[in-house]
Amino acid sequence: MTMPIRNENETKPLVLVVDDNEQNLELILAYLEDVDCRTISATSGIEALDIVRKKLPDLVLLDVMMPKISGFEVCRRMKNDPQTADIPIIMVTALNELADIEKAINSGTDDFLSKPVNKWELITRVKTMLKLKHLTDRLERTLAYLNEVEKASEPR
Repeated sequence: MTMPIRNENETKPLVLVVDDNEQNLELILAYLEDVDCRTISATSGIEALDIVRKKLPDLVLLDVMMPKISGFEVCRRMKNDPQTADIPIIMVTALNELADIEKAINSGTDDFLSKPVNKWELITRVKTMLKLKHLTDRLERTLAYLNEVEKASEPR
């Protein structure tokens, strides 16, 4: 029984950027070029949920105000699905009312950024969330390994 070890050749973390405004999307993607990660984008909540199920990104940057399905609803659905509940979400919003912030928190967001997005704030928060996700995944792998070792050492 060997413990899975993350090797240096393993792929970089995947960040999904969701925004229905093409200019906002391009700006955030350009900012993320300074982060050691891969990016993928979606222009709607429906597309985002589809990508999340198929690709399981390490982080989602999620616009709030989108047609059909809001970022609040996308966040709520992700956090209610055991397969995607642990994916960190940073909501990116022009909303700044206390009620909107409360709604974002109640929908399960891990953090939020206000528009217009400050490049250095975005980069810092993305790096922090990716580091947290990496450490959480590593802890889960270690606990699973220890559980296997414990089961294997139990008397039969």
